Amino acid sequence: MNLKGRSVNPIDMQNENKPDPIILENVSKQFGKFTAVNNISFSVMRGEIFGFLGPNGSGKTTTIRMALGLLPPSAGNIRILGFNITDHPEKIRQRIGYMSQRFSLYNDLTVIENLRFYGRAYGLSNQDLSERIQYTIDMAGLVGREHTKTKDLSGGWRQRLALGASILHHPEIIFLDEPTAGVDPISRRIFWDLLYSLVAEGITIFVTTHYMDEAERCHRLAFIQHGQFIAMGTPIEIIDSMKIGNVLELSPSDPIAALQSLRALQQHGELQVEEMALYGSMIHVLAKDINQQSAQISEALKTAGIQPGEQRIISPSLEDIFIACMR
Repeated sequence: MNLKGRSVNPIDMQNENKPDPIILENVSKQFGKFTAVNNISFSVMRGEIFGFLGPNGSGKTTTIRMALGLLPPSAGNIRILGFNITDHPEKIRQRIGYMSQRFSLYNDLTVIENLRFYGRAYGLSNQDLSERIQYTIDMAGLVGREHTKTKDLSGGWRQRLALGASILHHPEIIFLDEPTAGVDPISRRIFWDLLYSLVAEGITIFVTTHYMDEAERCHRLAFIQHGQFIAMGTPIEIIDSMKIGNVLELSPSDPIAALQSLRALQQHGELQVEEMALYGSMIHVLAKDINQQSAQISEALKTAGIQPGEQRIISPSLEDIFIACMR
């Protein structure tokens, strides 16, 4: 698979003569003898949402911190908006925004007080600051909550406020590090609608997430494990390129017991499958020759006193692919 494969993006077509806003070339980061990021190269196009997925400790946050200029790379080159991040950090920081894993807000300040604080920190003048605060409040749907203390907001509202604070200075790139962790599904969907409205303005978004429904909404993705890329491309390109077989979806009478029974067979080499996982009350079993394995799986469950239930063979989802890659 071509790790630099691209999807067509209307915003990118408008800016085809401009360099990609995020470019990493052969970047590595070592902490002593530990290699957190190992020789990765990729670029992010102007006006796209680029998703970065991997388990905890895979190198996601370290990559973001290097791209922000907070950590120097041990090797390689990072260019943000045409500038080398190591040589010209001051030319970059006023043009990028960052929202961390944890809300970087002051709980004892109100919504508008937080926005004023961050606006002044970004160097906005009084007139620009007032205009940007009003834009942010309207964009994030915070009208009527301007004088509410941050500690009294729900997680979803605090999330919108944190996003608003990160875009007050109208950055060209926004880095979001697991911005929706611990937030309910409805608030997460509203948050992503806000991201799409920002992309429509030409802003580039680099986001890490653990949620597959969010990953599917990205223009392109990269899977990272142990500091190295496993796959990159659009969600469809990744699914099509990872030739890991098909999925047997079954609804056994006791899903947990069924999964334990099948894993035991797999560990003893009696069941040749790539991966299996619970999906609510169903089990997904991934194998290259799943048609041949399905009868064996049914018999194994019946022998264990478990009814296999309804079965069907389906194409693997992005989540199936991700779990198989991480295993």
